[in-house]
Amino acid sequence: MGIQLAEFQLRAIADLFDAMGSDKKEIILKSCTGSGKTIILTHFMDEYLKSFSNTVFIWLTPGKGDLEEQSKKKMDKYIYGSHTKTLADVMIAGFESGDVCFINWEILNKKSNNALKEGERTNFLEHIERAFDSDLCFKIIVDESHEGDTIKGKEIIDYFKTDKIIRASATPKTYTDAVWVTVPEAEVIAAGLIKKVLVINEGIKQGDEVEDQIDYLLTKALEKQRKLYAAFAQKGASINPLIVVQLPNKNDVLLDNVERWFAERHITYENGLLAVRLSGKYENLDDIDAPYAAPITIIIKQAIATGWDCPRAHILVKLRDHMSETFEIQTIGRIRRMPEQKHYDTPLLDSCYLFTLDEKFTESVRQSLGKGALEAAALYLREELKSIKLVSEQVSSIFSGRDQREALKAIYTYFMRHYNIDTRTIENKKRLEASGFLFSDFIRQYVAEESSIITAGESSSFKDINTTYIQESINTHKHGQEYHHIVFEIAAKVGLKYETLNAIFRRLFVRGVSRNGGQILLLENRQLYAFVLNNRERLKNIVREASAELITQLMLDLKTISDTISKKDFWIPRECYFTYDATEKAQRVYAKNVYKGYLSSAAPRSDPEKMFEKFCESTESVDWIYKNGDKGSEFFSIVYADAFGKPRVFFPDYVVSVNGEIWIIETKGGFDKYGNSQDIDKFSPLKFIALRNYLERYSLKGGFVRADKKSGELCICSEEYSDDISSTAWLLLSDIFK
Repeated sequence: MGIQLAEFQLRAIADLFDAMGSDKKEIILKSCTGSGKTIILTHFMDEYLKSFSNTVFIWLTPGKGDLEEQSKKKMDKYIYGSHTKTLADVMIAGFESGDVCFINWEILNKKSNNALKEGERTNFLEHIERAFDSDLCFKIIVDESHEGDTIKGKEIIDYFKTDKIIRASATPKTYTDAVWVTVPEAEVIAAGLIKKVLVINEGIKQGDEVEDQIDYLLTKALEKQRKLYAAFAQKGASINPLIVVQLPNKNDVLLDNVERWFAERHITYENGLLAVRLSGKYENLDDIDAPYAAPITIIIKQAIATGWDCPRAHILVKLRDHMSETFEIQTIGRIRRMPEQKHYDTPLLDSCYLFTLDEKFTESVRQSLGKGALEAAALYLREELKSIKLVSEQVSSIFSGRDQREALKAIYTYFMRHYNIDTRTIENKKRLEASGFLFSDFIRQYVAEESSIITAGESSSFKDINTTYIQESINTHKHGQEYHHIVFEIAAKVGLKYETLNAIFRRLFVRGVSRNGGQILLLENRQLYAFVLNNRERLKNIVREASAELITQLMLDLKTISDTISKKDFWIPRECYFTYDATEKAQRVYAKNVYKGYLSSAAPRSDPEKMFEKFCESTESVDWIYKNGDKGSEFFSIVYADAFGKPRVFFPDYVVSVNGEIWIIETKGGFDKYGNSQDIDKFSPLKFIALRNYLERYSLKGGFVRADKKSGELCICSEEYSDDISSTAWLLLSDIFK
């Protein structure tokens, strides 16, 4: 792969593979602006074409612009040796196996277009028929599907007689009979690709009298732009942050007033500081997306051209006339990208900003972004707490990747613990068969009574359907491709490379590969294909769970990751860019927080965090409480290792002083009224041991805090990790903080 993919992108690729194996025709990829949707799809297509020959992808784009050309260029850039085509290329050479064809479907629908006309050249439909004659099959990707889901768009798709349509959008329409692949926005933020939060109307007080909305809002925006410019310069980043001014459609008077306002401040088209992108009016747009381009402001109308990306865009000013207009999430998406695809560990730079007096628009933003759209204020650390110091751990840049030996060890250990395997490979086969693994020289596909194919190795997912199975002999070419597909998919789920997991499977399961023992089975190469394909779902779960399996020896012996840990002194940041939900009823000031003016409506906060902050505020023994950040070198962090030997970082939620002693607290999902765990973090046991070791090294106190819904109490676990609330490991927090 030409670029380093984020783990969420690898998981999305794997989920798309899963979806392609389902019985649904429609696949919906919901991925927010800035998440690398094109990167995900191009790498997915590349891997899919390696696994399934005689396939052609048709990538359909909407709009009057050149989005298809942009997408083609990106795939050519990301995927070395990719076989991409445009409509013009297809008209000359037709379709070939492995093609990815980027086509603007609106151009195909134009009456003036020659592609679908009879004539001297073979027309487009005849090229499709020739592809069918050559046993080629088409898979469709509809980019920006919220725009391409029309009757005419459906006519284009019908030409290809496809069995799979992937519709990709940040705001897809509702499809009930489809497989959804959703990229969590929180993971895109954690990867540093988009800004952490949208700040609404900073510095605008409720009840302010405004005589001139243009002067009022643009003044706020220009002041913010100058602060951002200075902050980037202080970081050594050559970024000229851009203000996007959005005008209502069909309001030339407002446009004239905006241009005049900027001209009075020497921001004009003539000196290159002002740009415009309107119907029939384009100024200073060349390379405007470059990090240090001259324009500091661009004027646009409500509808932004599809595919227009400018990562340095940081501020949106939404002006209105007497009518409120329809909110479009794509508008906000234009200011959410990070200019260098990383966070700067400074709240000022890691946020984007909206200034508007359009209450309907503001409400729509809040509904769309939820806790990602908040009010903000600058808070300052109490003077007496500026001397508090801890040691923060980070992963140094020398770490080069996961250790294949540790991953092999973790997966082998998982089999040993959960399936009782040992050195006797013949016995291992019997034990795995007894646990439900299928051993066969055939590849099975399970079929429902209606004769619809389900998927090899997945009959257990259809308990309410009477199923039988069909099977076919192993074909090393065909099933070798499918094996590659499945191993890539499993590896992507846990952030491993295909080559690494393939080598592990061969060492564990294939005769003669491992000379150092540690084998589970003695299969031949072709039998390995059958074993993996027939047991794909079990193997997916095993590898995923093995990555988080608690291997005490690994965690207690810090030498395994000590070379990757860098340490630095941590002081509580003197200034906090505080975000809060102004719509909450309670707006109490928490006096015990380290920052003056900290509110009970602080957001984003999880329910456990809210409960813990409220508890500390009302508990006499608590001297002060600091809410740690969730990412960034300016916050307090601890290094731990997963079971594959990869060093990871986590940021404990709170640092608290209780009766003069420092406690480090991590909050997690609680226990329901039946005692069932609601913690969704599979790495919690590993993080707990890392926290406990850290506390021992520096003679501090701390633990994990979780809510017990049955008693309504917060409980703390400090000595050993347990997922059982009834165990003696969990104590009432009120008994400890007293």
